[in-house]
Amino acid sequence: MILKSFRASSLRPILFAAITGLVVTTAVFAKDGVALHYLKTGKPDAATLLAPPPLLDSAEQAAEMDEVRTVYHAATSNDIAAAYAEKKFSVFNFNGAVGEYFQSNNLPKTAAFFEKVQLDAETVTDLGKDFFKRPRPFTTDPSLANGKLEKSFSYPSGHSTESMVLALVLADLLPDKHDAILAHARAIGWHRVQIARHYQSDIYAGRVLAQAIVKQCKKSDAFQNDFDEVKAELAAAHK
Repeated sequence: MILKSFRASSLRPILFAAITGLVVTTAVFAKDGVALHYLKTGKPDAATLLAPPPLLDSAEQAAEMDEVRTVYHAATSNDIAAAYAEKKFSVFNFNGAVGEYFQSNNLPKTAAFFEKVQLDAETVTDLGKDFFKRPRPFTTDPSLANGKLEKSFSYPSGHSTESMVLALVLADLLPDKHDAILAHARAIGWHRVQIARHYQSDIYAGRVLAQAIVKQCKKSDAFQNDFDEVKAELAAAHK
């Protein structure tokens, strides 16, 4: 009989849903138990989407390293301070581009939504880093080491990917602020070159990956539902 083929544990979520009226969903996991919110595993896949970074012993790599050194030594104290301040960031770092009302304590749905979006972007990027295993500039040239150093790999840039993902979604919510929002995301990525955390190709790859991540997020019904709720919350807060 069909019923006999079910394990008792298989029935528990169904019975729970029937009794409580709650919808039971199955989490999607990317790697090592990390749950995805709006993406499906492997979509997008940085390893197949992105071209590989330059080979470590290539002329292209040497040229990129020279560029990092030039940018690093030209960075102003304000550039460096901004880069350090963005070590950890969220969508509310875009406050300057959006307006003073754009604060996490005023916008709980917005905060929760963008935290999920950023975590999905981080997961996809980390999988790409672990695949390409490109050493960071300060690893290859220790004279560039400064501040607290990351142990993760360089390509693609997490800051560039995540900030551009946040920016693209936020710009869809606030199209009148589109240019200022995207400019701030590009600045976050560029600051990482200024403190020798990344090569330029790392941040450019991050921007490409960001577009693919947002495209996939938009295929999720959960994303679209949350997006609509956030849009309403932002409109109400900005009256």
